[in-house]
Amino acid sequence: MLDGMFSFVLLDTRDKSFIAARDAIGITPLYIGWGLDGSVWFASEMKALSDDCERFTYLLPGHIYSSKQGGLRRWYNPTWYSEQIPSTPYDPLVLRGAFEKAVIKRLMTDVPFGVLLSGGLDSSLVAAVASRHLADAEAACQWGSQLHTFCIGLKGSPDTKAAREVADYLGTRHHEFHFTIQEGIDALEEVIYHIETFDVTTIRASTPMFLMSRKIKSLGVKMVISGEGSDEIFGGYLYFHKAPNKEEFHQETCQKIKALHLYDCLRANKSTSAWGVEARVPFLDKEFINIAMSIDPEWKMIRPDLGRIEKWILRNAFDDEKNPYLPKHILYRQKEQFSDGVGYSWIDGLKDHANKQVTDSMLINASFVYPENTPTTKEAYYYRTIFEKLFPKNAARSTVPGGPSVACSTAKAVEWDASWSKNLDPSGRAALGVHAAAYEETGDTEAANLMNGSPQKRLEMLEKTATVA
Repeated sequence: MLDGMFSFVLLDTRDKSFIAARDAIGITPLYIGWGLDGSVWFASEMKALSDDCERFTYLLPGHIYSSKQGGLRRWYNPTWYSEQIPSTPYDPLVLRGAFEKAVIKRLMTDVPFGVLLSGGLDSSLVAAVASRHLADAEAACQWGSQLHTFCIGLKGSPDTKAAREVADYLGTRHHEFHFTIQEGIDALEEVIYHIETFDVTTIRASTPMFLMSRKIKSLGVKMVISGEGSDEIFGGYLYFHKAPNKEEFHQETCQKIKALHLYDCLRANKSTSAWGVEARVPFLDKEFINIAMSIDPEWKMIRPDLGRIEKWILRNAFDDEKNPYLPKHILYRQKEQFSDGVGYSWIDGLKDHANKQVTDSMLINASFVYPENTPTTKEAYYYRTIFEKLFPKNAARSTVPGGPSVACSTAKAVEWDASWSKNLDPSGRAALGVHAAAYEETGDTEAANLMNGSPQKRLEMLEKTATVA
């Protein structure tokens, strides 16, 4: 019956027995370690265990550890966890109601708070729902009924422009922060120290979030609501355009949710907690996940012939003509991964910097230096060297996931398109033929303009691509 985000250890002082548990999805971190003397250790950060434990790892989400039983047991057993294909018909009002309830639940607070607003669909919906219901929340009595929103990016980035427009539409008190590529590069070692991973896409996205959290903390804000989890639940990543059938689509979403504690949840929690800011994520509400994952995945499939783009069922649920939640073009804005949306030159700048730090011979011999989870790019190699300097134990590197990925896919989904194996990169722009900026980089300006245009124009372009394929 436990709900919310939590990691805890309960000690019975009578017999010194204890239990430790972690929330259903792994929104908050919890590590477990074992000492040579037989002791068992727990910490919310891996670095706290490295000196005293011979071996340590993360406690799996939705699991409980008992000292009496001496092992882990999964306490979270939702229907979707088995990856069986659901058949519940799509009801937009039910989906909308469940999400509004999840946001309202997270408005319970006695500290100054706001919403992280990138201008994309997910964060914009969080801000729209929060701003509608804030006046009725107890928090409004203490902190006022005008919602604070926060955004960060390079100057002129896609996110800052879109976020400003959403904030104006919703009437929020908007705070726009900027950073330079050099500021981000200078922060990399500190970021890796706090987030405790060498995963490329996590570091790319964590750095601007880390810099933004520092600025948010300086304003006295202690809690933020964010939009993580939506893409995993609804198949919002651009590679889902290539899902061959609803069965594989659904199985991929299940796998993505199960791995959130290693990626987006880790980033959102540790990037903000580094500065004492708490991040809440309504899309990962247990009840909302159960409702969303019970919908027949046929409704989630990207179907240009039926007018359905990525995350169509979520967009449609909030497409209210009489009382609009968001401007139409924001509601149907193409997915931008956070590390892309803060400015495309951010990732390009990281790659250029890594190229100067890592030689060709270093990368060629990477398998000898790092035989486990071997880096395949200079950027990955550069992050790995920083991680190994900070966390040199074998147990530390075993906590970081690996494997091929394109646009944040699992290794299995790379098989959906033969061309992806030659273009492995976690950036959304790696989804060639789907992401608008990918067209721009290949010089196809007509396609880029169409993909950045109206939903109908985008669908026409996707139909054309599908026909050619």
